Amino acid sequence: MKPITADLLVQRWTALRALDAAQPLNRALYNCLRDAILDGSLPAGARLPATRELASELSLSRNSVTHAYEQLRAEGYLRALTGSGTFVADVLPEQVLWSRSADARRQNVSPAVKTGLSRRGRILVDGALASHRQWGAFMPGVPDVRHFPHRKFEQVRARVLRAAPPHWFSYAGAGGLAALREALAVHVRQVRSVQCEPEQIVVTEGVHQAVDLASRVLADPGEHAWMEEPGYWGIRGVLGINGLRVRGLPVDAEGLVLPSGAHPPRLIFVTPSHQYPLGSVMSLPRRLALIEYARQHGSWIVEDDYDSEFRFAGHPIPSLQGLDPQAPVIYIGTFSKTLYPGLRIAYMVLPAQLAHSFREAHSELYREGHLPTQAALAAFMQEGHYAAHIRRMRLIYAARRSALIALVHTWLGREWVHPYDNNAGLHLVLSLPQDRDDIEIARRALARGVLVRPLSRYYAGEHPQRGLLLGFACVAEEDMLDPFEQLVRSLFP
Repeated sequence: MKPITADLLVQRWTALRALDAAQPLNRALYNCLRDAILDGSLPAGARLPATRELASELSLSRNSVTHAYEQLRAEGYLRALTGSGTFVADVLPEQVLWSRSADARRQNVSPAVKTGLSRRGRILVDGALASHRQWGAFMPGVPDVRHFPHRKFEQVRARVLRAAPPHWFSYAGAGGLAALREALAVHVRQVRSVQCEPEQIVVTEGVHQAVDLASRVLADPGEHAWMEEPGYWGIRGVLGINGLRVRGLPVDAEGLVLPSGAHPPRLIFVTPSHQYPLGSVMSLPRRLALIEYARQHGSWIVEDDYDSEFRFAGHPIPSLQGLDPQAPVIYIGTFSKTLYPGLRIAYMVLPAQLAHSFREAHSELYREGHLPTQAALAAFMQEGHYAAHIRRMRLIYAARRSALIALVHTWLGREWVHPYDNNAGLHLVLSLPQDRDDIEIARRALARGVLVRPLSRYYAGEHPQRGLLLGFACVAEEDMLDPFEQLVRSLFP
């Protein structure tokens, strides 16, 4: 049998360590392998990677891997064939125990039922990459919530609550509070050149919910979806859990590269104004070609405009949707980067022919609510506080970005900044040589109290680029030097 790729074990190992980093390495690897055998991820007869190869992939000592293999062989989970390798046993110890049990029902219990999770539930949990730590030096994608005008927002909220009608505290089913949809329509028309009416907007609890809704309403399990490679793993997870066949398309300095002769997708997910995570901007010819491709093949483009408010040089880049309001484009925006992630408010701007169906589906699936918060946000925007906050934060983030780039240039060199960086967003990408293990570097940095993300985690393919995502938004210039020194020590231990 073909050897099991180490990628599967790397993914499971990473998920396991994220949940319990204190567990001894020998025991943790034993549990990781044993669980993979029991749930069928490592099927009977599968050949495992050599101990030296797996040790390299997991950044462990060979002794740790050898110890785990030997323990599993001793317990009957693995068998070793001299000169051929190590294989998963054809009959597992649990199967022998079940066959001897007097309880006949236990003989037929599958690993999925034993754990209580479905197959796709297990895939989702085992492949989870969301960090349990979301605040700290160089954590990418996190705004500085300390600068949010909490007192002003609470004053606005208290005022609107005094006049709140009873239905604000009941279920809602109109795609969001009318006042917020009206404020959003004005905002995206003025700032992002999005052409829409308030009736085309559906307010969601975050971008994940918006993507989940689009996946359920517009695509069936087994259909194809394209996204950028590298791309946000959270979107990939939502598409996968909905049964879509996800394909990653490469990006270059002009954005997404459309393939030729490929099976047309139902959905195409892009970040054209600031590619996540590399930072390139999709050129006008690429944008027009993408819209034309979607028209010809009956595809829907989902434009994630996650942080376009923070561009620090040059002219604002218009949205893809704004090029042609009749194009098959669903525009998604969020307040997670401009205000704070815990607000959990995002929004979709839908083609007019989809708006009613999406409102009905959203109400049916999620039973939307939080109308008092939506009312406060609408007033916050209408009174000019939102625009003022963005202007202030743009200046703060620009200064922090400049400070971090100066540190990179001084300590490491200009070539360490990824070539697609374009003076926008809340993070920058450090390029690493391909022989450097960015996952291990991120682990060493975390041990020193520095939160960075390995670039390779944003790839689904077999040949990821190596690098590190460094967020500059939540660390002040005067506080950068010490964590940056710790990061450099992690790069050169």
